[in-house]
Amino acid sequence: MTSGPLTPHQVDSYWTNGYFFVENALTDDQLAELIADFDAWTEESRAHTAPYGDTLAHRPRFDLAPEHSEDAPRLRRVASPVEVSDAYLGAMRDNRALDAVAQLIGPNVEFNNSKINAKQPGASTEIKYHQDFMFQPHTNEDLIACLFFLDDVTLENGPLNVVPGTHRNELWDHWHDGIYTGAVAPEVEAAHVGDAIPVHGPAGSACLMHTRLLHGSAPNRSDHPRTLFIAEYRAEDAKPLQVNHLPSVHEGEVVRGERTNRVRCSSYEMEFPEVPKEASFFAQQAKADASAT
Repeated sequence: MTSGPLTPHQVDSYWTNGYFFVENALTDDQLAELIADFDAWTEESRAHTAPYGDTLAHRPRFDLAPEHSEDAPRLRRVASPVEVSDAYLGAMRDNRALDAVAQLIGPNVEFNNSKINAKQPGASTEIKYHQDFMFQPHTNEDLIACLFFLDDVTLENGPLNVVPGTHRNELWDHWHDGIYTGAVAPEVEAAHVGDAIPVHGPAGSACLMHTRLLHGSAPNRSDHPRTLFIAEYRAEDAKPLQVNHLPSVHEGEVVRGERTNRVRCSSYEMEFPEVPKEASFFAQQAKADASAT
């Protein structure tokens, strides 16, 4: 095991449960800079009525919730913010959670992708239960998403709900009746949602989450926003098997350790995911509701 800030008990907890909570993962300055840039994008979104901007995949960078309006902006997704913000790029490259990531899947760690998921008060945005790995097959499953809390996350404003231990279970289909919904089947969700645990805490904290862990979240039922900056990292010897669903010019950048030019393979099976065509995976997950009607 690579040395790092986690105790052996904490390392065991991560591998047993599939997630780990880190306090003070961002410095006060980092948090303030990230919030300032997101607030500026939210203000900019008032002038738009549909998803806008451009990414390497030629899909909109800024996605808007259905309730969005000029008077009540509802910016719900920023794809690859590290490409358009020095603050987000700097935080991705160096934060207090990254040493823990390197301890768990390192010592050599690459950047995989990033996004902002936001839930404004009164918006209907929710995330159906899914496993991140089903969007991004790699030669092995040593991928960790760091979900940085830009707001205080409470039980009422749509926290991440994780199902401990499911990273050690099967990979559940996210295709249903020939449609890629980006979500597990309703019966799979029903069988596990009772075991889900909400992950909440103060702004500046982070949740480290295994790529196979089953998780989802409900809409924001409070008067306070819930904004997450999500930076995902992969072991340097985990090589992508399909195009990145959130491409970035920084994909593959070594953020801890060194490049070895080696590849490591694990044994699993899945149906290849659909490459997104819309602004974000929220449109893919909306197909789950459509297919059920």
